[in-house]
Amino acid sequence: MNRSPKSNEKEEYSSDPKAFEEYKPLISSLPRRKGWVLNQFYHYQGFWHNLFYLEGLLSAQEHFKPQPNDIFLSSVPKSGTTWLKALSFAIMTRSSFDASTNPLLTTTPHECVHSLEGDLAHNLFHRNLDNPLIGTHVPYTSLPKPVIDYGCKIIYICREPKDAFVSLWHFCCKASPKGVELSARENLDFEEAFKLFCEGISVFGPYWDHVLGYWRASLEFPERILFLKYENLKNEPVFYVKKMAKFMGYPFSLEEETKGMIENIVDLCSFENLSKLEVNRSGWLHGRPYLVEKNAFFRKGEIGDWKNYLKPVMVARLDEITEHKFRSSGLTFNVSSDA
Repeated sequence: MNRSPKSNEKEEYSSDPKAFEEYKPLISSLPRRKGWVLNQFYHYQGFWHNLFYLEGLLSAQEHFKPQPNDIFLSSVPKSGTTWLKALSFAIMTRSSFDASTNPLLTTTPHECVHSLEGDLAHNLFHRNLDNPLIGTHVPYTSLPKPVIDYGCKIIYICREPKDAFVSLWHFCCKASPKGVELSARENLDFEEAFKLFCEGISVFGPYWDHVLGYWRASLEFPERILFLKYENLKNEPVFYVKKMAKFMGYPFSLEEETKGMIENIVDLCSFENLSKLEVNRSGWLHGRPYLVEKNAFFRKGEIGDWKNYLKPVMVARLDEITEHKFRSSGLTFNVSSDA
């Protein structure tokens, strides 16, 4: 049963509308298009944003002051963001909590790792400095300049575009603008969403430009940008969790490996485990421009689910765009229709 949050249900962020007044002239001058869930997308620095995240991005570009040890967890939406946050948080906090006391058992990954352009920007960047993890969907070329200048580490995860699109569509169908009951909102047509996605019109899209920005940066700065593919992490989680930990500066000791610490973290953060926790099954996630239930972040977590939704002509079109966009970049996905 879908229902909106109660009127007295606490929002776990605050936002002063006056804080974003200075950006109105710029935002009003930007090209705009009809969005997927919210009314408008705005085109800024080559990418599409809804108003909430665009205001947050502009504020971050002007005011955010990173710590030198900050680690940014970046992704294009619906590409493994929740999983990346959970794994990174579990890696970083493993010396403070065991499998029975980890905050991930009672707190969603998105509340353990806050969003740069989301709840942090809309809460005047108040944060716990003991936690160096920061989530973001901001394209690489739009990151606040100090993040690059300070050499902050970045872990980026991407996902095969057909699966990324299908996952995004499902998520958007479960989200609703604030003040609009989910049952009353207009359903997002699958084929219309596909057309927009192929044209590059999706939140933080174009998908391909987003992925390529981080890919090219990872080739230029491999010591500070770790580029991951969702499919590889899914198929070899122990290998990539070990790689993540070393990159983050929290390497596993031989004793930890012998005792199965890596496997324990993989199990704790698995889709099967996180999706069955009560904290991820009920309630609403606040700090966003739309209403969405927490269980919307845990749909299937599978590779190749696109085969259940895309027509052959749609598969061919997405594969063709991907091959064209990624040509000569060195970045490849298995995009054949038999994948």
